[in-house]
Amino acid sequence: MTFPWLTFLGLIPILGALVLCLPLKGAARPVGWAFSLATLAAALGVAGLYLSGAELDVLNRWIPAFGAYWALGLDGMGLTMVLLTALLTPIVLLAEWKVSASNEGWTARAYFGLILALEGLSIFTFMADDVLLFYMMFEATLIPMYFLIGGFGGPKRREAALKFLLFNLVGGFIMLVSVIGLYVWSTRFGGTPSYLLADLAQQPFGGWLGRVLMLGFLVAFVIKAPMVPLHTWLPDAAESATPGSSVLMVGILDKLGTFAMIKFCLGIFPEASIWIAPVMIGLSLISIIYGAAAAIASTNLLRLISYTSISHFGFMVLGIYMFTSQSLTGSTFFMVNHGFSTAALFLAVGFLIKRRGSAGVGDFGGVEKVAPILAGSVLLAALSALSLPGMSTFVSEFLVLAGTWSREPWIAAVATLGMVLAAVYALLMYQRTMTGPVTDQTAAHITTDLTLVERSVLVPVIGAMLVLGFVPGPVISWLEPTAKAAMARVNLTDPAPVTLEGEK
Repeated sequence: MTFPWLTFLGLIPILGALVLCLPLKGAARPVGWAFSLATLAAALGVAGLYLSGAELDVLNRWIPAFGAYWALGLDGMGLTMVLLTALLTPIVLLAEWKVSASNEGWTARAYFGLILALEGLSIFTFMADDVLLFYMMFEATLIPMYFLIGGFGGPKRREAALKFLLFNLVGGFIMLVSVIGLYVWSTRFGGTPSYLLADLAQQPFGGWLGRVLMLGFLVAFVIKAPMVPLHTWLPDAAESATPGSSVLMVGILDKLGTFAMIKFCLGIFPEASIWIAPVMIGLSLISIIYGAAAAIASTNLLRLISYTSISHFGFMVLGIYMFTSQSLTGSTFFMVNHGFSTAALFLAVGFLIKRRGSAGVGDFGGVEKVAPILAGSVLLAALSALSLPGMSTFVSEFLVLAGTWSREPWIAAVATLGMVLAAVYALLMYQRTMTGPVTDQTAAHITTDLTLVERSVLVPVIGAMLVLGFVPGPVISWLEPTAKAAMARVNLTDPAPVTLEGEK
């Protein structure tokens, strides 16, 4: 029996969360950070084993009566998301090192413990190869996130946490109906119940029943993604949560929606996924344009960032349902790049808000003259949000649009409008807050530039955006097999290349 590396990887941060339940007398922060670094080291080790061809899959009977297995596995898409989770967690903990206890009894020890619990559950969700295991982990991630929003953050944190929980619970309950439906189907038509993804992929989930079952999953994933019109929980949650919590919520948790669309919707219900594709493409275009327009109109920096993410998730979903190898590769690559981009935005803006004591766009002005390094960090993050060439987001967005163009040029043309609007909201935000004369509010509150710790937080995130922008090949090579497998699953091929008439 080989060592269960994947189980071990997910258990490290959960063990850290349990250790932080003990009274550590001021050692909670270094202990929590040490567990996050141990998780990162284990994730890098798992990546090395995966790339060397080692057998990592874990398969053990879990609940035999339901046909449920403790089944964990990795493909290129899952590996990149696990690495993203393991890398962003210690960065968030370092950024929130001085998170203050609330007047309701929430302590920094609780914050670090909840972050570690969220990390472990997220890693297990990205690795789950059993539908019931995935569902339970998918829903379990709501618990630490709810308390991170409701226990820490702004004055409206309770309402925002409740709205976050209700939206996602409703989606989860709808998905549960489909999970139960899979059990009924497998026992009635397959003979032996099984929730293994590999077994379910062999079942003929066609016709109206397959479409109904697929919709149960898809509704939950659309809420999580989040897509218009089921997006309204995100701006409230992002405004009320701490910047670090928002990094994990938007950069990691919300990716579970797009990740699961590929792994479970396309993997189990290929016929139903093709059937629903026109609707999903329409929703993605609406999300792209609406999210960008709402970001332009936002007067709160944290809400502005959340709306940019809604627009970017539209690109990810568009890439999935255009069903080309390029667009699917771009979508999976966008999941990673958006994680770094949104982390840079939330963290840099969070440092800005901490100094000013306000998130209002109109409460800043001339920041680049008093804190040039902080302003430069915000600028780089904003340029990443608008997918400037040289930034990693440009590569993924270009792949999505190129793949879309090859199948439906007019859809790509409409989506390109989102890139134009992105330039507007990114540069307008920077102009309003960073340029111009130094306002009285800025002079009174922003008296220091980034500290050494704050620079240590932003350097790896911005560095990752630049490295993946100039050298995207290695990560794309991990992701291409996932895209090709998805194309084979829906039994579609890429459109034939268009050539000039008479060209040989």
